[in-house]
This record gives sequence, C-alpha cells and structure tokens, in this order.
Amino acid sequence: MITMIGSLKGGSGKSTVTFNLAIWLALAGTDVVVIDADPQATLSDVLQVRDEEGYKPTVRQERAAMLHDHPDALRKHDQELIDVGTASMDNLRRSIAIADRILVPVPPSQADIWSTQRFLRFVAANAGERDVEVLGFINRADTHHAIRESDEAAAALISLPGIEYLKPRLAQRTAYRRSFSEGLAVFEQQPRSKGAAEWNALAAALYPQLLS
Repeated sequence: MITMIGSLKGGSGKSTVTFNLAIWLALAGTDVVVIDADPQATLSDVLQVRDEEGYKPTVRQERAAMLHDHPDALRKHDQELIDVGTASMDNLRRSIAIADRILVPVPPSQADIWSTQRFLRFVAANAGERDVEVLGFINRADTHHAIRESDEAAAALISLPGIEYLKPRLAQRTAYRRSFSEGLAVFEQQPRSKGAAEWNALAAALYPQLLS
C-alpha cells in the first residue's frame, strides 16, 4: 500500500510523522520503503542520522524519481511511504496520482483547516477517477486542558467532506523534536512516555491489521 503523507502547508509535521511511521512499521516486521519527495530533504536527513548512529532497524529509502519513472516497482514492498509537500508541485501531483491513501497531519488552527480544505480540492483535481482514501488527524495538539483550539479544529475537520477524521492525536511535545533530532522514533527514545502512547494509538488506527 502506498501512503502519502502530505498537505499544502509547511510546518505540519509531515516528515516527523513519516519517520516515526516508517520505524514503527519496520519494528512490526513489515517490508517498508520510504520516499522523500520534498526538496527540503528533512526525512533524508533524519534517516542519515539514524544510519550514522547505527540504530536498528534501518529503513530503505528510494529516490523521488521513482514516482515518475518506476511507480510500479514501489508496490513490491508491503508498505510504501511518501513524504511530500508543496516545495515540489510535480512530486506532489505525482504522489497523489499513485497513492492508495493520503494521511494529512492538521495542526490546530483555523489557517490549517482552511489549508486542508484547499488541499482536499487539490487532491480531487489530481486523483482523476481513482478512489483515494484521505485520512486526517490533529497534529501538535494543545497539552493544556484550558486551551480548546485542538477540539475546535477536530470538530471542523470532522465536518469537512472528502476526509475521514482519525481520533488519535499527537500533542505538541518536545519529545518528538528531541527524538527526531537524534534519529530515533519517539517510542524508541521514551517508550513509556505520553508521546509514545499517542503514537501507538495513531499507528493502531492506521494499521489495525498488523495488531491482530
């Protein structure tokens, strides 16, 4: 299955989500490959750090050119993850054209809800006749109970047509930034942390078949 992690807005946490998802799938014994289709190459950078540190499991990475030249070759793996944004519109359009599903991290702000609406229209315009599953979840959610922006964003996301809302959220935690900078998934560095629990809930919602 080809899963694209994308949106029209920068800073939504796409590379962090893709990286953690790749490590989780690898630990689950899945044959997973990733493509960093964003010229900023953040995902490539963190995978290089992981390799240099010698952390296991490693994750195989393919060139972004495969999206255009050999898309069928990607499907020989169990799972394929594509990290892509608007820095390369060609890669974004091509990723939508071949993806089986699209995962959209949505930070809790009105601007991100508006951006998600525009992204859904962009997906519809580039998916053609294909039925592409689009899933959205709240990323970088509030951690203070008195702040309600995340709940408001979730309610808005639920109401959007063309996207399925996933209930598990990832909060705005330093654990994600710290582990990412060290080439580790959050559940590797702090396996009993709130961040790890949040991540495991999201991964279970995305890949329930791997838990049975």
